[in-house]
This record gives sequence, C-alpha cells and structure tokens, in this order.
Amino acid sequence: MKKCLNNPIFRIISEVVTNEKIETYVIGGYVRDFLLNRMSSDRDIDIVVVGSGVNIAKKIAKRIDPKIKVTIFKNFGTAMFRYKNHEIDFVGARKESYRQDSRKPSVENGTIEDDQKRRDFTINAMAISLNDESYGKFIDPFNGLDDLMDKTIRTPLEPERTFSDDPLRMMRAIRFATMLKFEIANETLLAISKNKERIKIVSPERIISELNKIVLSDSPSTGFKLLDKTGLLPLILPELHNLKGVEEVSGKQHKDNFYHTLGVLDNVASKSDDLWLRWAAILHDIAKPRTKKFDVKNGWTFHGHDFLGAKMIPGIFRRLRLPLNHRMKYVAKLVRLHLRPIALIHEEVTDSALRRLLFDSGDDIDDLMTLCKADITSKNEKRVNIYLKNFEIVRDKLKETEEKDAIRNFQPPVPGDLIMETFGLKPCKEIGIIKNAIKEAIIDGKIPNDYEPAYRFMLKKGKELGLKPKE
Repeated sequence: MKKCLNNPIFRIISEVVTNEKIETYVIGGYVRDFLLNRMSSDRDIDIVVVGSGVNIAKKIAKRIDPKIKVTIFKNFGTAMFRYKNHEIDFVGARKESYRQDSRKPSVENGTIEDDQKRRDFTINAMAISLNDESYGKFIDPFNGLDDLMDKTIRTPLEPERTFSDDPLRMMRAIRFATMLKFEIANETLLAISKNKERIKIVSPERIISELNKIVLSDSPSTGFKLLDKTGLLPLILPELHNLKGVEEVSGKQHKDNFYHTLGVLDNVASKSDDLWLRWAAILHDIAKPRTKKFDVKNGWTFHGHDFLGAKMIPGIFRRLRLPLNHRMKYVAKLVRLHLRPIALIHEEVTDSALRRLLFDSGDDIDDLMTLCKADITSKNEKRVNIYLKNFEIVRDKLKETEEKDAIRNFQPPVPGDLIMETFGLKPCKEIGIIKNAIKEAIIDGKIPNDYEPAYRFMLKKGKELGLKPKE
C-alpha cells in the first residue's frame, strides 16, 4: 500500500507524527479512489489522528511552511489547510452516539477501530498507517477491499442503525452507487427503505448537496431509480415521483413520464455536464400530471404543461434550497420553451417562427436545442430517425436566420431615450408600446433589424398613437 503514499505530504506527516508518538492514518476517499485508480490531482485527503487532530494539523502546517493558514472548526474538533492542490483535513479518532431526533452525534475520543466503525461504508473505512514503524500498513477491519472489488456498497455496522443514526448516509449510499456504478447490498438497500422517513430530520441544504452529485454523475437515472425504489424520492422530489405510472382509457395509453424523464436526463448527461441543463431535463415535464386529460378524439393530452411547469420551478427551487437567481430563471425558461423546437418540426418552418424562438431563447438557444433533441426518446427507430432529420433542418434554419437577422441577442435599433427625445416625452407607457411594436415588426419580418427602417416605423407608430415629433 506504500504506492498510495507517493505524495510527499505523507512523508512530512509521518515525520511529525512519529516524532510526536501519535498514531495517524490516511483514511476514506483518498484510499478508496487510489485503489479504484480514479485519483485526481486535487483529491481531498482525510487524516485521522488518535489524539488531537487540531494540534497535529498546526504542527504539520508549520513544518511545511509557517505561512500556511490552518482553518479550525472548534465545534467539530477538526482542522484543515491547503497544500498545493490538496485540501487536507485532520480529525481526532472518535466514537459517536446519536439521539433519535438529531443526526448530530455526541462525540468522545476513540481508537482507530472506533473511528472506522463510525464511517458510512466499508469502502470508506479503509485506512493506511502513516507512522514510521508501520508506514503503509493497510487496516481494513470490515473487508472494504473485498466490497471494492465486488463493486458493493455496504455499511460497516448494522445498516438500520447506521441510517437511523445519520439518515444523510442513505443519500450518500445512492450517490456512491450511482457515481461508482456499484450495487447497494440487499440488506443495506432494505435498511434505506425502512428508514426513509428519517430523511426528514436532515437539512434541505445537505440533501440537495448529495442530490446534485447524483445529477452530475455519468448516468444520473441510476440514482433516481434507487431513490424511487427506496421510497426516498416522494419525500425529496414528489413532483418527479408523481410522473410515474401509465393510465389506459379506451385502449389508449400514455407513456410513463417518469421513465421518459430519466431517459431525457441521461441523454442530456451524455452531451453536457452542465448541472442546470440537467435540472431542466429533470423538470421539463413536471406539470404533466396536473395537465393530463383524455378525450376520445385526441387521446391523452398535456396541453400547457410547458407553461405551468415553468411556473412551478420557483417553488421547487425554494423548497430544495436551489439558487433563486439566474440559474432558476434559466431552468424555467428551458422548461417553458422545450416544446417550441419540436413544434417547428411538425409544421412548415417560417422565418417569423424562427426569429421568435431565437428572440425568446437568446443565448440559451443551443442548450434548448440540446434538451429538445434529448426529449426524443421513442422506441420506434424509424420515427426517431425522421424526428432527428427534421430536427437538424430546424437547427440549420436557426443558424441561417441568426446570421441574417442577428436576433439572438436582440437590442432595439431605436432605443427608448431616442423615442423620448423624438416625441418630447417623459417616461410613459407609450414608449414601451412603440419599443414592443418595433420588436414585433422585426420578428415578424415586416422590417429589417436596422436603424433606418426601425426609425421610420417608430414615426409611423407614434402617429397612430397621436404623437407628433418635436419641431
């Protein structure tokens, strides 16, 4: 295991802790990722000390460079500093006990064995000694290496107790299974289902942190299927869970919009690692249960689910503690517009429709097109090929229209202050009416997107409103 300790920081730590006669180990994700050959140059390093992690952190930082700043977290008895690209965390080995109504443990000093028992999963409980006399010794009391080779997520102790003590570990189990493409052991998966209600004592901020890591994985649908299977999904994101199921009337079925959404999410994930584009995929059909109707002539319809879905986004973001800023507006915009490119496939594409789509989507047109292409999930290969062919036609026409009319980042050729100056106006509603009329005329192709025709149109519209240019 000494190969795991190639980073020179470990020799420095070893010198200090050996001199101080303090048992010290590297533990957790650094060891796991080394054994999985997925180490990154900026991987965090977790150090556990049988004693004061804070004191050792200070001494090691001073040994490296007296100018290094050590950040101390008094409430947790931990310390951290940065060394080159690494964030190195120090904690004293400890035992933990929990109250039923809290995931914050009572803590007391413990041995390395005690500390390994409190770890969430066996693959995160493996440790390597940093003391000179046992340097590189591998300590694996819960057979984490076997679970690593078997690609299994398992808890060191009895899983029901593990998840009851700290319910966030249920989310972490699903996150690791998704990110590492591992299976969750049957008894561990069953314990998550039994303890799912305990997730209610976990703060939304901690939950969304884990959920976002699932969303950013290579195949996020895996995580959402596990959330659904364990019963966590309706407690965390009921709107997505409500998409699940197929209803049949008069021999006509609609597709299962839950599994369709997961297909769209994986399609987007294969093209983009943008978190917010992936959230747009998750939420694009979120209003379908509230807009679902059946009639004999048209079968199942979901009219208006794009507009209602966009209106639902702020409430979902607020509850999940996602940012209520331009990120939220971006997701809402893509949800609102996600049917527009598809609709253009079904009809003769007019320049006016293309200009309006470019204007409404702005700089997000490429992301919108990625989402819409991902939304084509039919199992009918012939139909998919027709859709994709027509979709590329629309994409090419959008590019031509943008190059010709420069609508994507539309700026009015005649600004508001010029309208005010021309007609001698103070701020009033007529200015907005004229600006909007110019915009609509450009989008509809009545006038080109240039100053002179826009200025003449302004004079004409002003006249219709009873305005006269200043002499």
